[in-house]
Amino acid sequence: MVAQLRILEQESVAIAHNRLAHDLLGGAYDGNHPEIFNDVEQRRLAQAVARAITAASSVGTGAVVRALDVGCGTGNLSRHLLDAGAHVTGADLSSALLAESARRHGSTGRFETMQLNGRDLRPLADGSFDIVAVYSVLHHIHDYVALVSEMVRVTRPGGLVFIDHERTDESWTSDSFRTFLSEAVIWPQRRWWYWLQPSRYWKRMHPHLQWHRWFDRRWMPEGDLHIWPDDHIEWKRIEQALAAGACTPVIDESYLLYDPRFQRAVWETWCARTSDMRLLVSRRNG
Repeated sequence: MVAQLRILEQESVAIAHNRLAHDLLGGAYDGNHPEIFNDVEQRRLAQAVARAITAASSVGTGAVVRALDVGCGTGNLSRHLLDAGAHVTGADLSSALLAESARRHGSTGRFETMQLNGRDLRPLADGSFDIVAVYSVLHHIHDYVALVSEMVRVTRPGGLVFIDHERTDESWTSDSFRTFLSEAVIWPQRRWWYWLQPSRYWKRMHPHLQWHRWFDRRWMPEGDLHIWPDDHIEWKRIEQALAAGACTPVIDESYLLYDPRFQRAVWETWCARTSDMRLLVSRRNG
């Protein structure tokens, strides 16, 4: 009983942290994530969404595809779903991010918002959506397996569960991925004036001034939880949750995420030789 209460307390703290952190970021979120908001990744994501919409429409009634974007943030995935013709519900913990998403996409007439409680997808009914999608969110969720089960619940029979932008299990131990990083990361040339830049020293000092890290060395400003070699997203557990909900894969791809801080030519050389991210789209059969 004590252990269960401790888990609930940890979950509540994580939820509150995530909500506050993203409320404070608001529309500034995009600028903190060049690995997402760049031409290569946006093009890949657009193609993945288009394929999923086609797969969802092929077994539907011909009506507009209803999509749920779980953890929608500023509306990155929602934009691609809208561009592919879907009617989208953007759901998030943060009221500030929901407001930003509504500002960006409300004029389409096919976008609405819903605030999440951080634990499940209530009050959404079973089988409410043709596609239930999540992008770069599961590693923020205390019990991400439970969320995947909830995603299955609100997906209609024949609909799709879309999970993208979470690290592969292999990337944590892959020698090829480590070699790629050693070749791809661009280190700025350090001239004499580099050592006189106040920002250089502030970046080093700032993490130590965040009191949360005095008590938890793994505390992260944006509430990332499962991003460590010994505590990361385990795809086998996700696959088991999907299988328990009678879901079978229709798209299963690993890819090498592009970051503008990489040398583009090096990334292009390695993108067919190693990977660090996975896209898994599964159809709910029952």
